[in-house]
Amino acid sequence: MPKGSGKVVAQNKKANHDFFIEETIEAGIVLQGTEIKSIRNGRVNMKDSFARVSNGEVFLHNLHISPYEQGNIHNHEPTRMRKLLLHKKQIAKLIGETQQAGYSLVPIKMYLKDGYAKVLIGLGKGKKKYDKREDLKRKQMNRDVARALKDRD
Repeated sequence: MPKGSGKVVAQNKKANHDFFIEETIEAGIVLQGTEIKSIRNGRVNMKDSFARVSNGEVFLHNLHISPYEQGNIHNHEPTRMRKLLLHKKQIAKLIGETQQAGYSLVPIKMYLKDGYAKVLIGLGKGKKKYDKREDLKRKQMNRDVARALKDRD
């Protein structure tokens, strides 16, 4: 199965709006207790999440996984820091690339693949305001063209 495929649980729609995604990496995620049950129910929010490399490990910050409703007093904390599972070579490469100015690690989507939760992380360079405006104009023109072609048929 190619990377990024599987049952998509959550997507970070702002990632493509705010960043030029140059490279993507599939990573596993370390979960506790009932977190996987909440993920399977689709109770995940990736809106303000980001990844950071520290001490040779990659951590995902601000990923909100809602507590499981049928859980008990040992439920997880919703926005705790979660470790991502990557190979040492991948981590070394990410350290080198994120040292450059303007680059950051952005989670793009979370999905279930062969029963495991996976996160697709992108190496992104931040967009300027005028880049975002250009993208919006391009999308609007494509919509207008598609609408005109549909009305013609």
